[in-house]
Amino acid sequence: MTEKSVFHVNGYLGLIIAILLALGGAWLIWMATALTITCGIILILIALLAASSLTIIAPNEAKALTFFGKYIGTIRSAGLFMTVPLTNKQSVSLRVRNFNSQLLKVNDLRGNPVEIAAVIVFKVVDTSKALFEVDDYEQFVEIQSESAIRHVASEFPYDSFNDTETLTLRSNPTEVSDKLTEELQSRLEIAGVQVMETRLTHLAYATEIASAMLQRQQSAAILSARKIIVEGAVSITEDAIAKLEKDTDLKLSDDRKLQLINNVMVTIISERGTQPVINTTKTD
Repeated sequence: MTEKSVFHVNGYLGLIIAILLALGGAWLIWMATALTITCGIILILIALLAASSLTIIAPNEAKALTFFGKYIGTIRSAGLFMTVPLTNKQSVSLRVRNFNSQLLKVNDLRGNPVEIAAVIVFKVVDTSKALFEVDDYEQFVEIQSESAIRHVASEFPYDSFNDTETLTLRSNPTEVSDKLTEELQSRLEIAGVQVMETRLTHLAYATEIASAMLQRQQSAAILSARKIIVEGAVSITEDAIAKLEKDTDLKLSDDRKLQLINNVMVTIISERGTQPVINTTKTD
């Protein structure tokens, strides 16, 4: 079932017609003849029928009309309108709304328990689906949103540590949000709801492993920094030896090169300040 438009005209004109019919019916009844009384009653019934077709629609609101249980169409324009009489008119908000999910505990791609929550921005775009395809579209949005968050969180690791090419929940929030939007839109299509935006509002390791994972992150950061320092120290040592041999025509033996390399590497890599040592040679 898809949304469709229904017959509706300016409600002020319909209101004036209903009032005139009621007044005309009352005047005919006041004439107090059998014919005029009958005509007056008919006019009043028509006026009441016309009055039942009047409906007021607020901005960013729509009304879905059902005639004896059959959906006949929707009015989206704001104002006073005269439409099909004897219809049931259900209001549906077209405003943009937010849904904040609960704090969920799920396992990421590597099986680590994480806590995650998200905000879903959505609006109704098809009133017939929202009212007649699901029991309660607002509750449907809540349940499907939490289900989609759990599913998407299980497809990514929380952190990749050394693998920078892997998409993660912590390092790639935009990609994760896009994936969540796509996943949620496919689930809410049946309810006539459009997902406008999703954003993660909370992301952390579960409390039972948070301390251990923090130590792991710190260790990975230290190892990465050490690797950069060592690579830099090797490059500096190579440049120093090459410059000494070029500028001074000094030919260093392998033992002297190893000693020089060892001294420079220790000096650069050591976290504490190094103490200079002066080599002295005893002469006879």
